[in-house]
Amino acid sequence: MAAICVFCASSRTLDRRYLELAREVGGALAGRGHLLVSGGGRVGMMGTVASGARSGGAHTIGIMPEPMIAWEVADTEADELITTADMAARKTLMMEKADAFLILPGGLGTLDELFEVWTTATLGLHTKPVVLLDPEGFYDGLLDWLAGLVPAGFVRPEALAQLTVVDSVAAALDAVSLD
Repeated sequence: MAAICVFCASSRTLDRRYLELAREVGGALAGRGHLLVSGGGRVGMMGTVASGARSGGAHTIGIMPEPMIAWEVADTEADELITTADMAARKTLMMEKADAFLILPGGLGTLDELFEVWTTATLGLHTKPVVLLDPEGFYDGLLDWLAGLVPAGFVRPEALAQLTVVDSVAAALDAVSLD
């Protein structure tokens, strides 16, 4: 059993297909016997992935900064709900508790988390898998832009190679597998 940290949108107003993706990921994590580490919210994709994981029997750990509990609506059904002083402490604790990272579609917070775990991996601060699940090309523009930074020397090709990009839930779970 691995602890998989899922980063994704917590927005209340999302297209149904993103919520369905989150539910599928949660159920698939449970089906493979993994534990879920999340941002501790019960709304949007974040809440849906946790609900999907619990419906399949997975243990869920939510980590939420104290100031955001009311704003994000805390996932009080999490098996463990941990509060931190701020966003930086939340991210650090999520990284410590995770064996691998799975990134779904999201906004600024998700991008912040993606870049934090990816950057620390490229610096050799951890060797945990960083997997981007992108079934519909949500991240195509970002990935193209990042690839364009390689010739100018701003991003090393090896850094790009440390991010695994997949287009299916099954491939994502295979990529975060620690077997």
